[in-house]
Amino acid sequence: MSVRLAVLFYSTYGTNQKMAEIAAEAARATGAEVRLLKIAETAPEAVVNGQEAWKAQAERAAVLPTATPEDLDWADAYLFSAPTRFGQAPSQLRAFIDTLGGLWFQGKLANKAVSAMTSAQNPHGGQEATLLGLYTTFMHWGAVIVAPGFTDPAIARAGGNPYGYSHTQGAEFDEAARAAISHQVVRLVGVAAKLKA
Repeated sequence: MSVRLAVLFYSTYGTNQKMAEIAAEAARATGAEVRLLKIAETAPEAVVNGQEAWKAQAERAAVLPTATPEDLDWADAYLFSAPTRFGQAPSQLRAFIDTLGGLWFQGKLANKAVSAMTSAQNPHGGQEATLLGLYTTFMHWGAVIVAPGFTDPAIARAGGNPYGYSHTQGAEFDEAARAAISHQVVRLVGVAAKLKA
């Protein structure tokens, strides 16, 4: 049986959507069944439309399905990707997480493999705090956190974040970035397969 992976992202300007797409492609190459899902926008439409880059990203993401609690019930593993906001996950992702109480109460988020990625405007913009904050939530679920650690040279080449890949907004998605993202998701799928066996 193949692993069912939900790749969930929130992206204001497109960085985290690109990261999620790279991850989804790498996961599919392992044979995983993947759902690429956007987190619903909660900012007022007037605010989104007031910034051309934000509006353009909303239009790019419009073709993708919006994540629901049912997607998490379906999946064996989760990969979250979202920017950092003052060292925390953005409110859009937190609002989605707040809809998962029913699944959590039933134990349906427990024992599933989970990992996370993030981005910020600069290399020290709160990425590690954002990932660790998400991992605290996942611990409450009883999920099995699968951070990349330093388990492959690709992690060090891409900046050396053992908690999860983090991207500096505006930087190119070069081979090092793609390799680190791919390694993280392949590791996640591999652990999920062992948990499912």
